[in-house]
Amino acid sequence: MNLSTLLYPLLGGALIGAAATLMLIFNGRVTGVSGILSSILSAPKKEELWRWYFTTGLIFGGILVKLNRPELFLNISGRSTILIVIAGLFVGYGTVMGNGCTSGHGVCGISRLSVRSLFATITFMLFGFLAVQIVASLSGGPL
Repeated sequence: MNLSTLLYPLLGGALIGAAATLMLIFNGRVTGVSGILSSILSAPKKEELWRWYFTTGLIFGGILVKLNRPELFLNISGRSTILIVIAGLFVGYGTVMGNGCTSGHGVCGISRLSVRSLFATITFMLFGFLAVQIVASLSGGPL
């Protein structure tokens, strides 16, 4: 195990925590990415321009990482890109149905000691584990 195996996830988690904290301090809002994205897609309002800035920052941040470290975007899963996009759309739809996602409930909600967010995060994780097991058994092997 090399250092980057531990360092990159730790750094990523710290950045997510810092971003969520800054959003709460400076904007008074919880950083629920699914809520931010679904609100600009469903009912855009002029007074919520910050949501567009946030989403644009996520996109341009991804572009900057892709330009500097393209190897981080390689699909090494053995799955087709179309299948990954479809899975991502299902996850997005599920977060809207669940009234939040892991960034809103798992990072922000649990840190605010929200019981609702604790149960939501446990539910997300359990069904994620269950989905992996079902797909693995249907595909005939480990993912």
